[in-house]
Amino acid sequence: MSVATGTVPGVALALYRKYRPATFSEVVGQEHVTDPLRVALSAGRVNHAYLFSGPRGCGKTSSARILARSLNCVKGPTPDPCGECNSCIGLAPNGTGSVDVVELDAASHGGVEDARDLRDKAFYAPAESKYRVFIIDEAHMVTTQGFNALLKIVEEPPEHLIFIFATTEPDKVLPTIRSRTHHYPFRLIPPGVMRSLLERNCAAEGVAVEPSVFPLVIRAGGGSARDTQSVMDQLLSGAGADGVKYERAISLLGVTDSALINDVVDGLSAGDGAAVYGTIDRLVDAGHDPRRFASDLLDRLRDLVLLCAVPDAAERNLVSAPDDEVAIMSAQAERIGPAALTRYAEIVHAGLVDMRGATAPRLLLELLVSRMLLPSVSQSEAALLQRLEQLERRPPAAIAAASGEPAGPAGGPVFTRRSQQPAEPAAPEQPRQQEPPRAAPTQPAAAAPTPAPAAAAAPTPAPTPTPAPVQPPAPAASAAPAAAPVAPPQPATTSAGGAMDATAVRRIWSELLAAVRATSRSTEAMLTNAMVSEVDGNVVTITHTSAPLARRLAESRNTEAIATALSSVLGGTWQVRCTHGTPGAAAQQSTPAKAARPAPTRPSQAQNQQARPQPEPQQTHAPRPPMDDVPPPPEPPEPDDPLPPEPDDEEAMLAEAARPADPGAVNEVQAKDPESVMLQLLADELGARPLKKA
Repeated sequence: MSVATGTVPGVALALYRKYRPATFSEVVGQEHVTDPLRVALSAGRVNHAYLFSGPRGCGKTSSARILARSLNCVKGPTPDPCGECNSCIGLAPNGTGSVDVVELDAASHGGVEDARDLRDKAFYAPAESKYRVFIIDEAHMVTTQGFNALLKIVEEPPEHLIFIFATTEPDKVLPTIRSRTHHYPFRLIPPGVMRSLLERNCAAEGVAVEPSVFPLVIRAGGGSARDTQSVMDQLLSGAGADGVKYERAISLLGVTDSALINDVVDGLSAGDGAAVYGTIDRLVDAGHDPRRFASDLLDRLRDLVLLCAVPDAAERNLVSAPDDEVAIMSAQAERIGPAALTRYAEIVHAGLVDMRGATAPRLLLELLVSRMLLPSVSQSEAALLQRLEQLERRPPAAIAAASGEPAGPAGGPVFTRRSQQPAEPAAPEQPRQQEPPRAAPTQPAAAAPTPAPAAAAAPTPAPTPTPAPVQPPAPAASAAPAAAPVAPPQPATTSAGGAMDATAVRRIWSELLAAVRATSRSTEAMLTNAMVSEVDGNVVTITHTSAPLARRLAESRNTEAIATALSSVLGGTWQVRCTHGTPGAAAQQSTPAKAARPAPTRPSQAQNQQARPQPEPQQTHAPRPPMDDVPPPPEPPEPDDPLPPEPDDEEAMLAEAARPADPGAVNEVQAKDPESVMLQLLADELGARPLKKA
């Protein structure tokens, strides 16, 4: 007897048994279960059967014992047992037990005979307590026959009988049994609550533990209080005089050193393959398992993704790590970016699946690292997002250096559209001289397209259709070669600032109509007799000879369709404005917008200007002088053509635009209802027929 008593004190009690809770107030992390039970005990609403479910080591059996202790206390049912009566002392965490509380392990007593034996004993009254409590642990191991044997007594038990089932798999409990119980689901303990529990127990043990050790222990425990305290108990057993150190913890738990993980992450962020593969070599030489390293790397990537999405993840207990480690991880997350981190995590997760049962885990680890380093070899969406993110994070100077081109100014755009490129230094001056209010007297040829006084000297004899005024254009023709070198080679398509003008838009009118047709055929039909009168920046003004159709075109759905067509043909963003007017007025309004046009010394241009004020269409085309060496423009299309092709020559376009519309036809269109006009256009152009109402 003396030998036995001498050997017992040498056995240390495990932490999870030594610090097992004795009351519901001591249970941590399960307030959603303990609080309702305390309220029910205070009110005296005690049920005849309970079902506690949840992961292992989260307090199911301990809570069942606390419930039995609270029920059989001399002051019970009470949420706070007195701890002084025989029942409270016997049911304490280290007590001897009570004859009225029977605890069974269904893993070894789940047969039908065991259930019948329990049923026979259940009818006996308690020996010294108020209730007879049966705690059946691992209840999912009870067979179907065993549950059927208990079904009747669980459904209608005696008043002194209470069943408490504890299981990790409540779905395997017979539904007829589960439906007759009060089900309380237990959960895993959060890391913050678990750390407080470990710090309290370590302080009670009087052992110093480095703060960086607690995250390792909590991660190894997986949220289970029993497993976590078992890991801490192992570290405390091997602790020296200076307590539990981080180096000993990682070597004992087999966890990868954070320095190795930091080296790999830094190498991935910098694209340094030598550093990454060198770290893997040191990892293998140190005896670490590549599978465990991949798992730890996935945990680190998870923390980095959370830090990218939630910068204060450490304060919210979403990331459990020391403060210095959190600062390092925040810098890593900022350097890499969320797209790359997400792709890294997906690759490592897939690699962990491939490593199961692999004979060469190091080879698989190196292969998955190579996939992370080379996003360009993958055609997946994640790889494309990573490459775009890398380009966005690189400064323009680095991009220019990588492409071998000289770097532009700091902060300047790498690429600009042609319409947004700056103009030549001398180009912006000419549009100002060609505007009607600012025309200079020294440049009569440049101001000829406008009715300014400076242009009156050249076409002075032109207002009458007589042959006499044909001779003055001779000096203008001789002056044309001198003015030709001054003008740029492409003044008719773009303005001096690089933007489109009305003439350039008219040249692509057929393409624009085709683009509008793809969006709205009715809008395309209404644009048949319309023309571009002005382009001011990104605002295009379209003039129509019919006031009703002009109002219809000005509606938002039609202007949006035209703007969409302009964007598809020309690019950029456009605004459309539709007005009512005659083609001659539209041509006169669009002429001053051509800022970079050279001096109109051609006789054909002078004839077009002479023909504009004439009311009769026959006077539009004056006879050409014999000195005109410019080929005549193509003849305008017939007026009955629904979609006239756009002429290639600008003079022919101006001549066509100067042709006034038939006043009778305009009045006839204006007199019609807009709906009838639209229906007539649809019938003429598209062959549509109105549906007959039934």
